Amino acid sequence: MFYRQAGDFKESYREDLQTFSLKQDRWAYYALMIFAFCVVPFFINDYWASAVLLPFLILSIAALGLNILTGYCGQVSLGTGGFMAVGAYACYKIMTFAPDLSIFIVVLLAGLITALVGLIFGIPSLRIKGFYLAVATLAAQFFLVWLFNKVPWFYNYSASGQINAPERTIFGQAITGPNADAPARYLFCLVIVVLLAWVARNLTRGRIGRSWMAIRDMDIAAEIIGVNPLNAKLLAFAVSSFYIGVSGALFFSVYLGAVEVGEVFGITQSFLILFMIIIGGLGSILGSFVGAAFLVLMPVLLKNTMVNGLGWPTDIAAHIEISLIGALIMGFLIVEPHGLAQLWRLTKEKLLLWPFPH
Repeated sequence: MFYRQAGDFKESYREDLQTFSLKQDRWAYYALMIFAFCVVPFFINDYWASAVLLPFLILSIAALGLNILTGYCGQVSLGTGGFMAVGAYACYKIMTFAPDLSIFIVVLLAGLITALVGLIFGIPSLRIKGFYLAVATLAAQFFLVWLFNKVPWFYNYSASGQINAPERTIFGQAITGPNADAPARYLFCLVIVVLLAWVARNLTRGRIGRSWMAIRDMDIAAEIIGVNPLNAKLLAFAVSSFYIGVSGALFFSVYLGAVEVGEVFGITQSFLILFMIIIGGLGSILGSFVGAAFLVLMPVLLKNTMVNGLGWPTDIAAHIEISLIGALIMGFLIVEPHGLAQLWRLTKEKLLLWPFPH
């Protein structure tokens, strides 16, 4: 078999602890990056950008953020949609107040503003946890959506209540606005995803990540061994909210271009991101991407198969999609709680030892 550890020697602990310890994994990662950066932009069109690639990349960032909070730190949150709305409206206000500011800086500032909001709503996690914390974050979801709907300042007193992204360019290529270029939008989101995934990977593998996992496994024992629950939990809320805010800013400005908060960032969006990390795998960077890819590609595949191929009504296809997602969530929670990422890890372990018994 081609997937073997024999002959792949490590000469230091640094080499043994690297993200891709096997040469095959590193080659596959480099090949994937080359393909994503150098091949896809030449073949992408508006359909692939709008239907598959942009929602996958942007929702992957949101799934990463929620996985940091829920998967690594063990703090359940149902307010993802509301925090995405904070990022979207912060992005809109910054774009209108500072028209000369780079869109890259705007997105990062929107993430920082969302991190501050996340810190405020993360304070109850110091006293409550589990189901009660989920209810508290659910209240944050409804409060934030109500706030953006009822305060006209957030949408610049528009009669429709809708916010529209002004046009912004990078190196002469339109990233936002009606004339946005599909390859440019894709590359812009891809660069941000790669950077944030690299940061998340290093955070979760270091001292901060270990403190989060200690809180997740048993917060009382973590406090006894020296982990500060206040710092760990609030930092998890801040980092998670930053990622989700960046996702919301990109979802508004680069992907949709115009949103109404109640329709786009409602409770359905919060559950969608939660389902991504459940199916992909809690406490896994890879699981965030796998879950996002699964829940973005599956509706497209079902629609093309049942509606365009078999001629079924769209409402039936939508009901089947919801039923299938529910069945998959129940199946993974019962059979493999760690999701698709754990199945991939087990597959690699078996390949490394094949044909010998595990």
